[in-house]
Amino acid sequence: MSTTTEQRSEAPAPPRARRLPGFALITAGLALIGLLVLLYPSTAAWVSQYQQSQLITAYSGEVRDLGPNAQTDAIEQARTYNAQLTGGAQVAAGERIPLSDGTATPERFDYEQLLRVDKTGLMARLKIPSIAVDLPVYHGTSEATLMEGVGHLEGTALPVGGPSTHSVLTAHRGLASAELFTRLDRVRVGDTFTIEVFGEVLSYQVIDTRIVEPDQTESLFPRADRDLVTLVTCTPLGINSHRILVTGERITPTPVADIEHAGESPDIPGFPWWAVGLGAGVIAIGLYLWWMRRLLR
Repeated sequence: MSTTTEQRSEAPAPPRARRLPGFALITAGLALIGLLVLLYPSTAAWVSQYQQSQLITAYSGEVRDLGPNAQTDAIEQARTYNAQLTGGAQVAAGERIPLSDGTATPERFDYEQLLRVDKTGLMARLKIPSIAVDLPVYHGTSEATLMEGVGHLEGTALPVGGPSTHSVLTAHRGLASAELFTRLDRVRVGDTFTIEVFGEVLSYQVIDTRIVEPDQTESLFPRADRDLVTLVTCTPLGINSHRILVTGERITPTPVADIEHAGESPDIPGFPWWAVGLGAGVIAIGLYLWWMRRLLR
């Protein structure tokens, strides 16, 4: 009996699982942080585009709900406003966004309420197929507005078209959290873009692209009998000392294809490849930790 007890007491204890060494945990942690930093721009841009697409879809639905009469009244009011504007805009040296040059708002109008369908201030939708842009257009060019989408420069024509009008739309470029006008420098003469506003579709063909030097000023005044829209953003990325100007002239009649696709839900953002990258990275880090633990057995 005592012999059995002694044999049991001398039996070796089962091996304990060893803890992962600190360097393995640190390596895995750094790898995860690096992965998150690497994927942040594409992830944030995808999320931003998704939110913008939701706003655009809601806007299109709210405009449809207004009915043809209310849509027409809003467009006519905007055209009356445009007819009473004086001056235009300038992209001046040392300024990040265009500046109004003339009467900002005719006295009898409340700019913020023109073409306003909801509390967000969204007035239109801008599509640039050549660079896969589909963005909401808001009133004004405040910093808060330009973080969300495209801003319309108050003091220039509202984007409803018409002879002798020149509308200026501006957006940021190179933000880590949103795409916006980042690829506006890739737009070429001959490309087209469309503006959907209160049930109407306006198509424009790019007739001029240019970069304004810091010591230059470029007037954006209306031109007699011409229907123009200029898209503006800063360049070079991260420095923002110059401005890119992309000017389009109205195509009439509006191409049938543009009319047929009006009001459709945005087809961007596409598939979230960043999620695939994140999942693959996490799996790789998990396999690394599993292998390190296996080596310690």
